[in-house]
Amino acid sequence: MWCLIGCAIGDMGTILYFQLSGIEAPVLFIMTLAIFNGLLTSIMLETIILLKQMGFANALKTALGMSLISMVSMEVAMNLVDYLMTGGAELNPVVVPVMLLAGFITPLPYNYWRLKALGKACH
Repeated sequence: MWCLIGCAIGDMGTILYFQLSGIEAPVLFIMTLAIFNGLLTSIMLETIILLKQMGFANALKTALGMSLISMVSMEVAMNLVDYLMTGGAELNPVVVPVMLLAGFITPLPYNYWRLKALGKACH
């Protein structure tokens, strides 16, 4: 859940910035930047949460070591839903809950496999 929150802050924040500022940019550019920012904010949020349990260097290392496959799949799913529902990079009250649901559900099979089949869990 923390990963989804972190990704959503950066992803939706970027899309909202372009939407409200009126800056014209290609949809692919906005969505690529949104994915990158979503990954960064997720890593930052996880690092902050882990600081309660360990030092900064270990917290950052652990946050960076979390599955990028899971985070990227979450980001791509959220942006794909946005594009399919709005035709571009645009947030509205209808698309946001669907984006969050898609972002939550998409990495579940991989995460389940990683936790069960490989016997690996988050630190």
